[in-house]
Amino acid sequence: MKLSIQDNIKEYSKPIALKEIAIELKINDALAATVNGRLRELSYIISKDAEISFLKYDNSDAIRIYESTLRYVISMAIKNLYPTAKVKFNYSISRSILGVFEYFDGVLNHAVVQAIRDEVKTIIKHDYQIERRRVSVGAATKLYTELDMLDKVAVLSYREEDYVNLYECNGYINYMFGYMLPSTAYLNNFNLFLYHPGFIIQYPRAEFNGQLPPFSDEPRFGMALKEAAKWGKVIHGNTIPLINDYAKDYASSVEFVNICETKHNHMLYDLGNLIQNNIESIRLIAIAGPSSSGKTTFATRMRIELMSRGITPVMISIDDYYFGKHLAPKNDDGTPDLEHVDAIDVELFNHDMLSLIQGEEVILPHFNFMTGKREAGRKIRIESDTPIIIEGIHALNEKLTRSIQKHQKYNIYISPQTQLHIDNHNPISITELRLLRRIVRDQKYRNSSAIDTMDMWPSVRRGEFKWIYPTQKEANFVFNSELTYEFAVLKKHAVEQLQAIPSDNKHFITANRILKFLKYFKDIDDDIVPCNSLLREFIGGSSFRF
Repeated sequence: MKLSIQDNIKEYSKPIALKEIAIELKINDALAATVNGRLRELSYIISKDAEISFLKYDNSDAIRIYESTLRYVISMAIKNLYPTAKVKFNYSISRSILGVFEYFDGVLNHAVVQAIRDEVKTIIKHDYQIERRRVSVGAATKLYTELDMLDKVAVLSYREEDYVNLYECNGYINYMFGYMLPSTAYLNNFNLFLYHPGFIIQYPRAEFNGQLPPFSDEPRFGMALKEAAKWGKVIHGNTIPLINDYAKDYASSVEFVNICETKHNHMLYDLGNLIQNNIESIRLIAIAGPSSSGKTTFATRMRIELMSRGITPVMISIDDYYFGKHLAPKNDDGTPDLEHVDAIDVELFNHDMLSLIQGEEVILPHFNFMTGKREAGRKIRIESDTPIIIEGIHALNEKLTRSIQKHQKYNIYISPQTQLHIDNHNPISITELRLLRRIVRDQKYRNSSAIDTMDMWPSVRRGEFKWIYPTQKEANFVFNSELTYEFAVLKKHAVEQLQAIPSDNKHFITANRILKFLKYFKDIDDDIVPCNSLLREFIGGSSFRF
């Protein structure tokens, strides 16, 4: 058996596990590997010729395996210490996970968190093996029922296959809807600390080269996530089985969609009140958020909300102030960095915004994306009570609007702050939702395949970490653009594209991961989605005709 391992050729006379190869080659920081392009656990046994690449802490797929295993071990530790307790994991602020007790016969305090931390360290020290078992859905249903994991039983009822994978570790059984590390000793870096109403779990991040990121408390965003979790409980729609209960028939689906859309309407109303109450000082309304947050629809709907109050904002596009590729700053590889703030004519933007606020007439530029050049655009002058709306990734960057006093600016951050779960132990990533939205939108409006979108996604993410997330703290208002029903709508638009990605493509791993949980959702018809819904920005059919 001949194995090509990162440009080295090794021959073996019998099957061998990936972890044994890693030990032999002294690849001590391996967490997983790709075998002929397929993501594999280190416990995977190679039995024929293959190309192997080991994945380490700087790889996001490997870190997902680390994070899943950490959740598994923390769940195991809680079961050991508090057998009747039920814990739920939520993605949280500052690249962390928030663990909350759904049921706990006691008070969650520093002593409890310390006990959990110590038990996790004990489990890691013992280096227990984590073994995968494949059982029938019926057997898994019986086992989960006996273990009082009824949230997992509910998910199994929507599984298409007649089998399911489980992982067992020193008698503890659970499944985290993803691959796992081969033993507990691989978890060499984590942190737990009390964070009301639960505890924060920090784990290594690929973008930090496998180190724990510094924890930055963001009360405004923590509150947005808390409200999202509360919302899911209020409507009984925070897990896939609960969402599927709404999608069981047309009437229930219509009701569910309108409940979620009403949440957006209420948030817009609240935002309108805040702006109206301070309209005498607000001259610039800035909207920023990561890719596929729904900024365009939100800006339009907010403008209509303000118009209903007698306020008539003017919308100005930051994109029209781009220099063009030839003048943009360069990436390390020499390509133009179009997401850099200095790819925008910051001086002209500041000049024009201040001139408009001072009552002067301005000829706005217009960027022609066909020619890649700026042209003269419309000539405007605004009234003293007319606010300007801008939206874009740099809208909250003080450099872009430094000529305007802070008290004259109202900053809005928009992002889907979802707290949806496959089951209690398996939250659905917010980033995964945004990627799914973008895949659907790019195919609909740009004739781009899922592969094309995924090719650009790493660059998009780098730009978000560099330019968007550091300016979150400037926000006066956080708008949660999540619509709890949207996975049930996006599914049918995305599945065919994701399934079309061949197994030898580098994006197959991502596509397969998304498909694994997407298949559990029941469909909700597009026709039910209102024409002014933020979701229409991605699936098409918007009354705003983007």
